[in-house]
This record gives sequence, structure tokens and C-alpha cells, in this order.
Amino acid sequence: MKTSTSSAASSSSSLGESLKSGFAASVILIELIIGFIVWKFVLGDPSHFVGGDPENHPLEGDYFGIFYKGGYLVPLAIGLLLMTLTFAIERIITISRAKGKGNIKVFVQRIRSLVSSGNISQAIAECDKQKGSVANVVKAGLSKYTELVNNNTIEPEKKIAMVQKDIEETTSLEMPMLEKNLVILATIASIATLIGLLGTVLGMIKAFAGLAQAGAPDSVGLANGISEALINTALGIGTSALAIIFYNFFTSRIDELTYGIDEAGYSIVQNFTATQKGHH
Repeated sequence: MKTSTSSAASSSSSLGESLKSGFAASVILIELIIGFIVWKFVLGDPSHFVGGDPENHPLEGDYFGIFYKGGYLVPLAIGLLLMTLTFAIERIITISRAKGKGNIKVFVQRIRSLVSSGNISQAIAECDKQKGSVANVVKAGLSKYTELVNNNTIEPEKKIAMVQKDIEETTSLEMPMLEKNLVILATIASIATLIGLLGTVLGMIKAFAGLAQAGAPDSVGLANGISEALINTALGIGTSALAIIFYNFFTSRIDELTYGIDEAGYSIVQNFTATQKGHH
């Protein structure tokens, strides 16, 4: 119980942090407004309905009218779908920038071979060429390496710890930028499903209310109720599936970058340790 409470608290605090950045908060607000405008004025345009009245049935095969009939949860679902796409595009741009210009694996292998052969200045030049988060961390480690390698006033153990600390500090500065707004995608994945289910329940209540009419069942009420139920389910589950796919994709990309950082950092520290032992 404690674990679930603490994980919920940590995810809500990270969601709070994401929303504090003006970008995330303004995107959410703007896209909820866009969702309502699309629902009211595009999907709800009179031209999509029998007799030009949104109160009537949608024209046969007119999906705009059918989606409008999904009710007041549709604009919320549209807003969530737009948010998913916006945050996905924003993460793609950020993570591709963090990745740098070339392939991460190739870059890390090149750094390892240069460091092991003692070509530190060439390795730093490779970092400047590569750019991005992995290169920034590696460059910080290499810069500390060149600064301390011939310094005989500090003990070798202390120097090794200083190189490690520099790599760790640069990593801790780069990582939050990569993970920012991912918690919003994870939250949308949960909320969209629940909104879909809520829409289903409300739609079924309407449908059964239509059936419960005295005398002949209200076929319009029944049809509207079922349509509301199914449309909200489709929008909610579709948005949720998209958010989960994006979330997992970005998480795996970030893991790849983290692995590259760890591998390069380990090589630098190992080589520095070996150099110090040689000097010693």
C-alpha cells in the first residue's frame, strides 16, 4: 500500500513540475479550447444534420455529425488527442536534439577506442562534432580528465572520484530535459480510457432512458445514446493507445541515450584509473 501511495505521490509531483513549465500548461488549456471549438462549430455545423438542425439525426454516413452526437465528452477527448500529438512532436524534437548528429552506438565506440589509445583531444573534438546530451556528458568527463591527468598534487583516488562526479553531475542536468512532459503522456493514457468509459456509461444511460419511454420506445433517444456510448469509447481508447505507444517509444529512446552515457562514462573512468595507476 505504501509503495503505491509513494509512487502515486511521486508521479503527481512530477506532473505538477511539468505543468509549472508554462509550455505544458498553456498547451493543455489551448487544446481543450480548440477541442470545444472543433466539436461545436465543425462537427456541430448544421449542414451535417437532417433539416439543418443539430438536434436532429446526422445525415446518413456523415461522420462529423455522428461524432457531434457523442455529447459533451467529445471536446475533452479531442483536446486529449491534440495534446498527445503535440507532446509527442515536442519530445521527438527534444530527443533527436539530445541524440546529436550521428549514431549513438557508433559515437560511443569511437570515444572508447580514442580514450583507450590516449587520444583525449581527438575524443573531445568528436564530442563537438556529435553534439547532444550524450556528447555533453562525455565532453564534461573528458575535460575533467585532461584537467586532472597530469596534476600530481591531488591523490589518484580523489582525482578518479572528481572525474566520476563531473560525469554524474552533467548527466543529472541532461536527464530531466529528456524526461520532461513524459508524465503528461502517461497521465493522458490513463485519463483518455476513463473518459471513454464514462462516455460509454452516460450513453448507455441515455439509451435505456429512451427504451423506458411509456408506449413506443424513443428510437431517436436510443440511437443517440448508443452513438454517444460508442463514439466516446472509440475516441478514449484510440487516444489512450496512441499515448501509450508514444510513451513507450520515448522511454526506450531515453534508455538508449542513458546506456550510451553510462557506457562512455565507464570507459573514461576506467581509462583514467588505469592512467593514474600507471603514473603512480
